[in-house]
Amino acid sequence: MSESKFDELIHAPNRLQICALLDNVDELEFKVLREHLKVSDSVMSKHIKSLDEAGYITSSKRADFGRKRTWLKLSTMGHKAYRNHVTELRKIVG
Repeated sequence: MSESKFDELIHAPNRLQICALLDNVDELEFKVLREHLKVSDSVMSKHIKSLDEAGYITSSKRADFGRKRTWLKLSTMGHKAYRNHVTELRKIVG
């Protein structure tokens, strides 16, 4: 049997959902992602930090209506890693 080409970092359920959501948009606010995943700020931050350290996402902070908000998006490398991971998953279910 050949070695799996899964991306272990992306494969974790919450990180997979984060990548799936970010793959279809230019960027999303941290709060929107957190609410969609139904996790705490600290759990969300941990996943974002892991993806950021791998170079899969980028973040920017902007002030909107007097509050600083964090916006996230997949990097080019993140898009590629996510799509390759999905391809591997489809090989199993397809």
